[in-house]
Order: sequence, then C-alpha cells, then structure tokens
Amino acid sequence: MTKEQLKIPIRFFNDREVRAVWDDECAKWWFSVVDIVGILNEEPDYNKTRNYWKYLKAKLKKENNQLVSTTTQLKLLAADSKKYKTDMLDSEGIIELSKNFPNNRATKFLDWFLYSDTGIDGQSKKKAYTLFESNLINEFEAGTTKGLQQIHAYLFGGLYDFAGQIRDKNISKGGYRFVYAQHLKATLQQIDAMPQNTFEEIILKYTEMNKAHPFMEGNGRSTRIWLDMMLKKHLKKCVDWSKIKKENYMNAMIIGTVDSSELKHLIETALTNKINDREMFMKGIDYSYYYEE
Repeated sequence: MTKEQLKIPIRFFNDREVRAVWDDECAKWWFSVVDIVGILNEEPDYNKTRNYWKYLKAKLKKENNQLVSTTTQLKLLAADSKKYKTDMLDSEGIIELSKNFPNNRATKFLDWFLYSDTGIDGQSKKKAYTLFESNLINEFEAGTTKGLQQIHAYLFGGLYDFAGQIRDKNISKGGYRFVYAQHLKATLQQIDAMPQNTFEEIILKYTEMNKAHPFMEGNGRSTRIWLDMMLKKHLKKCVDWSKIKKENYMNAMIIGTVDSSELKHLIETALTNKINDREMFMKGIDYSYYYEE
C-alpha cells in the first residue's frame, strides 16, 4: 500500500476518535484496533488499552480464533505527533472483534459502526474529501465572499437548493442573531475589503464572517475551509484541527462575537506548515464535521 493510496480519516464515537485508513488497492477501510478496544472498555489511557489488546490477542490466538491472523499493521499518527505501527482490522474484522469482546458494551458500538451515513452531512463530507484529491480547492478565491460561495456550492451542491447562495432570511442560533438579511450584502462587501496579510487580520476576518453567517446552513464547515485557504495563501500555514477540542472551539466562537482573543489563541497554537499534506486535510475535514454534530 503506497502513501498515495492512503486516505486517513477520523470517525467519532461518543467523542472518542476511531482512526481509519482507506486502501485503494484492496478497496476497503482498515480501522485501528486499539482505538476500538479503548471504546469498548471505556478506557481513556492508551497504554492500558494497548496492553489489554495484547492480552486479548494472545487469548484469541490460543483459542485458534482466526481474527488475529486477519490483522495488518499500518503507521498512524499518535497523540505525540509521531507515526507508529498499529494493528488494523477491516470492517468484517471489527464486527467479529465486537462479537467476541468479553463485555456487553459492543451492541451500541456495532449499531454505530454498521450505520451508513447517506444523509446530507455524510454526502457533503465525502465531497469535502474530494476537494483535496481533485485539486479543485486551489482554483477557489481565498478570503472573498465569492470564494466562500464556491466552497459552499461544492460541499452542498445537489443537497441544498440554496447551495452557494447568500441567504435572504434572518437567522439566529443559541439566542444570537446573525446579521440581518437586508444588511448582509453590505456587510459582506465590508468583509471582502478587510485585509488578510497577517494572522491577526485573518482571524478578525474569519470572526466577522462567522457573525455574518451568509448561508442558511453549512456555514461552519465552509468557513473553516475558507480560513485554511487564507492561512495557506498568506502565511503558508493551516490549522491542525485535531489539536482543538470541540468544546473549546465552540466556546471560543461564541465569545468571538465580542472578543476574538480566545479563538486567536486556540488557532495559533494549532498552526502547522503541513499545507499540502493529505492526512492533515482529511483529518481537518473530519474534525470540522464533528464540530457540527
């Protein structure tokens, strides 16, 4: 399996990460066994989970369970930002592991694992993946309303009839009312005119676009890509979204309607120069959609 054949996303079960790798050669997903064992044991400690998997693997092997022989090892990014070889199983293997797991926590996990997301978010997420593969993202304008519309139209085209279209209705969320529709055109023109040469300018522009909320749905997923495009173009950086916890990000965005300093701090500590890295992009999309769940 070559590096070009790997597409590494992250799925989330009860706010826990499940790392997965797409293998073009075999046309199937491989899933991190340690991640799933940690979920099934409700164990947050990685070392304890890894040791438990070693014990369980030895037990299954002693019982002549064929599950162990179907594992493969692939390098995955760990919490310390280094890549380590880890045991992986395909979908059939994960189902078999869950059925043989020595506790009764697997049922809910299997319900989630076997669920095929064919809804708007699932289809839109697949489209977001292809932005990197197709290189189309490099043709969009960076930091303009038009560029944001291009992103939104691509992510939600065929899913929403308003894909890429600026809203003409008033909307609010959590008691906060976004820019009134009748003032939105003028507001977006002002945002377009804002500079985006420094990190501070880019974050300010991002927070202003968040307050404008130009679309009826799909604003967050579109503007996070829009933000990364500005950072990539002007600073040769992008955000490693996996370093920003969902709760911290959502709180910072709420506070950002009056003070962007917390958001600026969160994003600044998560910047990376891996702007052309497939894994970084795919992981960013996974986190971006996770924030909206």
